Amino acid sequence: MTDTAWIDAALTSARPQAVGALLRYFRDLDTAEEAFQNACLRALKSWPQNGPPRDAAAWLIMVGRNVAIDDIRRNKKQQPLPEDDRAISDLDDAEDEIAERLDGSHYRDDILRLLFICCHKDLPATQQIALALRIVSGLGVKQIARAFLVSEAAMEQRITRAKARVAGAKVPFDTPGAAERSERLASVAAMIYLIFNEGYSASGDTAEIRSPLCEEAVRLARLLLRLFQSEPEIMGLTALLLLQHARAAARFDADGQVILLEDQDRSLWNQKLIAEGLALIDKAMRHRRSGPYQVQAAIAALHARAETPDDTDWKQIDLLYGALEIMQPSPVVTLNRAVAVSKVTGAEAALEMIEPLAPRLSNYFHYFGVRGAFLMQLGRNDEARVAFDRAIALANTTAEAAHIRMHIDRLMRDSQPRNAKAGK
Repeated sequence: MTDTAWIDAALTSARPQAVGALLRYFRDLDTAEEAFQNACLRALKSWPQNGPPRDAAAWLIMVGRNVAIDDIRRNKKQQPLPEDDRAISDLDDAEDEIAERLDGSHYRDDILRLLFICCHKDLPATQQIALALRIVSGLGVKQIARAFLVSEAAMEQRITRAKARVAGAKVPFDTPGAAERSERLASVAAMIYLIFNEGYSASGDTAEIRSPLCEEAVRLARLLLRLFQSEPEIMGLTALLLLQHARAAARFDADGQVILLEDQDRSLWNQKLIAEGLALIDKAMRHRRSGPYQVQAAIAALHARAETPDDTDWKQIDLLYGALEIMQPSPVVTLNRAVAVSKVTGAEAALEMIEPLAPRLSNYFHYFGVRGAFLMQLGRNDEARVAFDRAIALANTTAEAAHIRMHIDRLMRDSQPRNAKAGK
């Protein structure tokens, strides 16, 4: 670790709490973010000489607040000062008695509010993710733009538009009641799940630059879990991300192509992450308040516990997907369940299960990929080829097309002996 690496780590760890508190204080994202950045600059000058403060977040909140208020006064803006503007300007000893007496009761709601604002319902998913990565995680615009494969100018504009929408939405800053807190928590969990999926869905030459999104989603999930330690669905979300991310080293070959789960080298799976994830899902299920994230994590856990593909408990996975269909009815969930059914009962039963989904999944490339796989297993190769061609035509990215192409190549290879014999 370099001489200043501990400072970077401390600033990253303290950021959500500090920015959340500054946002509550100034009620403006730009002001809160600028105040935090100014505090970080002071920390880079002060901490190497004086050592780390006893409470990095409290230090940053006090310094950021003081600098921002001084700037407001100096610029003589017609902007009302916060009610509590004492302890202004003496920044040489920001970790004074006031900093030590900072009210910690707001800590949880500050961070939840900050995360909730970033995933406000008025924002499209792409803006939610970009705003959270910039404001909560502190990733640079260049890094976020690179992960999303857009220009810095486009990403800067996306974040600016998101901030403007948030400002116009007039999100309440009062401490939320139990019902509203639960609603916010669900929205934040969904946003973290989206961040993870953005990284997890990468392939080929985008995998390396987008994988940090998975790591950041795991970090945010762990943060949320520390705040809401008794919430089984947050345990489930965290477990799901950990168990999925544990397979990262085995998911791509040397050329950057996706390796299917059943073909992965399981010795490359991260056993430390798997152990953490398994412990969390076991703990969550003991609460007996099941939810969609817990069910998905339980499915991932069955894959993680299987030493070989043949050891996978597909019957239990089928039952879990059945439970998920009841909790969260979706044609995509049914499509995933059909894969388990094909392993337990066979491709014919699975194909029969997905046929009614065709009208609702007519533009979903995975539907045609799965349908083609079932048809191929049944020896209906001509129909399978039509389904595969449709899947590739619907692919949104080259990575998705390559993924389907990989299925085609695999199935064609597996079917060659049978076809060769039939042709004699």
